[in-house]
Amino acid sequence: QVQLVESGGGMVQAGGSLRLSCAASGRTFSNYMGWFRQAPGKEREVVAAITWSGGNTYYADADSVKDRFTISGDNAKNTVYLQMSSLKREDTAVDYCAANSRQFLHLVAVPAGYNYRGQRTQVTVSS
Repeated sequence: QVQLVESGGGMVQAGGSLRLSCAASGRTFSNYMGWFRQAPGKEREVVAAITWSGGNTYYADADSVKDRFTISGDNAKNTVYLQMSSLKREDTAVDYCAANSRQFLHLVAVPAGYNYRGQRTQVTVSS
């Protein structure tokens, strides 16, 4: 089992920044970790992910995420970070940290590609 503990959510004004952290414990082996979010009335979507081997990253194409968000990982701490900058009201969502321990990469862009999920954290961007 992998336990994921998130921190760093909250409320920020548009244009501001937040950093989300996710610490993994327990069976800490995972193939990749990432963040996905669910905005009101929208489908859950993967925002960003990073592989532990090689540090390869994935970012969603929508909402200029790759230009505004940076995912990084600290192997020694089994922790993944999501630095979010230039936040927009459209970034308001419930965010989840997630991990995949299975031996594949092809589902990194969809929530089904993750078999562990942390508790939800709210990100609210006000105008």
